[in-house]
Amino acid sequence: MLAEKSSIKGVHDSVLIFLKSESFAQSLKKALEAGGYRSTAVTAESIALTEIKSNVPALIILDHRSASITNFRRMRILNTVPIVAVQEGDICCQDEECLEEYDKDIDLVACGQGVRELVARVRAILRRRKTCGETNVQYNAGNIRMDLDRHEVLVNGRSIDLTPKEFQILRQFLESPRRVFSRQEMLNRVWGEGYALEEHALDVHIHSLRQKIEQNPASPTFLLTVRGVGYKLRV
Repeated sequence: MLAEKSSIKGVHDSVLIFLKSESFAQSLKKALEAGGYRSTAVTAESIALTEIKSNVPALIILDHRSASITNFRRMRILNTVPIVAVQEGDICCQDEECLEEYDKDIDLVACGQGVRELVARVRAILRRRKTCGETNVQYNAGNIRMDLDRHEVLVNGRSIDLTPKEFQILRQFLESPRRVFSRQEMLNRVWGEGYALEEHALDVHIHSLRQKIEQNPASPTFLLTVRGVGYKLRV
């Protein structure tokens, strides 16, 4: 089991690499360090969890279909940490498999990509994350309050647990109340343009979000469906 940390100077952002293939993990670690990223490579979930608790990474790279994804997302400290699922080899996952991964709040499913391309994608995710990093920003709509600094959402004064994607979707609505978002526009805003996701993926998240913020999810009063267009937040 490997667990090696970078000790190079002038690094920024930490990346946790949790892959079964030690050779690929080491190649990726070397490429990330060359790009100025501090990285840790491990092959066991227990070691990965220990590393996370001692130093929350800026991004996690792990194996496609890894059972650890669920365990990681249950950790509150990882609510905003992007996760990249990697599948080695020339055979890519099927569309339905990718959709399942994205429904688990995976930020990127990378199939058959080389080290250089994967590092470039990691760099883009971390750059976008840093650009969007604001503090002391709050949004209020009716009985819903979102605190970006604390990464917290309150409904009627009660804290509710949202997945990272649910949080991002709700934030888009709170930033532009009453605006109607098409499904594709919301997918582009939350997942980024170029992600091959079906619009149904958004419907799944909206349904889950309604269960958490609506008094009567079957008859929503906040997140409304605009027939033939998309969704809007009514305040």
